[in-house]
Amino acid sequence: MTNTTSTKTSYRTAFIFLTLLFFLWGFLTVIVDSLIPRLKEVFELSYFQAGMVQFAFFGAYFFLSIPASFILSKIGYKKGIILGLLTMAGGCLLFYPASSLRVFWIFMLGYFILAGGITILQVAANPYVTILGPEKGAASRLNLSQAFNSLGTSIAPIIGALFILSDKIMTSQQIDGLSEAEKTKYYAAEASAVQLPFLTIAGILIAIALVFVFVNLPKVIGEGEQKGSYNSAFKNKNLILGAIGIFCYVGAEVAIGSYMVNYFLKLELAELIRNTPVMKTIANWFLTDDLNAVDAKAVVGIFVTFYWTGAMVGRFIGAYLTNIMKPAKVLSVFAVVALSLLIISTQTDGLLAMWTIIGVGLFNSIMFPTIFSLGLDELGESKPQGSGIMCTMIVGGAVIPPMFGLLTDNFGFRIALILVMCCYFYIFFFGYKHKKTEVTV
Repeated sequence: MTNTTSTKTSYRTAFIFLTLLFFLWGFLTVIVDSLIPRLKEVFELSYFQAGMVQFAFFGAYFFLSIPASFILSKIGYKKGIILGLLTMAGGCLLFYPASSLRVFWIFMLGYFILAGGITILQVAANPYVTILGPEKGAASRLNLSQAFNSLGTSIAPIIGALFILSDKIMTSQQIDGLSEAEKTKYYAAEASAVQLPFLTIAGILIAIALVFVFVNLPKVIGEGEQKGSYNSAFKNKNLILGAIGIFCYVGAEVAIGSYMVNYFLKLELAELIRNTPVMKTIANWFLTDDLNAVDAKAVVGIFVTFYWTGAMVGRFIGAYLTNIMKPAKVLSVFAVVALSLLIISTQTDGLLAMWTIIGVGLFNSIMFPTIFSLGLDELGESKPQGSGIMCTMIVGGAVIPPMFGLLTDNFGFRIALILVMCCYFYIFFFGYKHKKTEVTV
């Protein structure tokens, strides 16, 4: 009895600290989205080129997820978490020279290193949460942890709008018309807008890494050993279908989040927000009483927080729903609703088009943790390898946004959103197929 109580307490403590990490990487993943419209203007990029920012970020998952699982099998979860945090801090620190020198490839390198650290944390934390308790509650626990991930994603757009998007960006022609002194002053202000947030984040990450040096994480079965195999994992059809589901989900969520500011600008919503009392009040509360003094990107960008807040609220609800209903059934229903909201957004204008696409965030909520836990069903000793494969497919965030950007460049947002709709249709298919053989959890 004492051992059982001690184990539960140890698991609870580990769960709390791991949930803090979910918050951190959610925040950092979305703060990258805030930089995309800024970099698009600074470097005068096309939508496709701007989408390559996400290629650098999410490409790290493709190249590093499986190596990360090997590293974790050798050094254990605790050292792996510390390594991931310090790697993330290193990526954040690179934004200092990148913004000072205004060199695009250094930004890309910083993104890649930052994402490399997050990849290590993802590969460690997702399966770790699923085994910190009974298997039947795995989806519910992961949904709860992911709810705090969504809390980080909800706060990030506010920070991005306040510190990264609020000032006006000059074109290269406008900059050429400045005196040398004015250019120096402008470049310094531009660099500072990026440097301060990411230097602060780097300091926080290093501090948390030091905290984890002293945190006692319980050792779990398979840690420090290489029991399973990728060969057996790849033979599991359910895992492969789940991995494709992760690819589609991350790609769709990131594409919407990355281009939402540009989508709202294309819908000319900034002026509508300034002239609609309720919307103006919301923007005033977050930004300033004088919205005319704020760039249009920030005016619309502040509403992106509701997209990510919806995901947070939905995950708290989802943690309950997936505990009393078949997770696959919840997944398929949420996918259909998300698909319906996208169809409405593409067929309307103004605030209806805005709020329906924002509403997709609420129904995105349970998708990643539910697909992840369902994909790992019955993998046994090959769960670490399964996690590596699933995390590799987060590369969807690197592939789909540039494709979305290319379609937008050539055909506009409404055609590009069909690509995202296809992703949600596949997620519905995975949930519908899985629920036929799923036991109630």
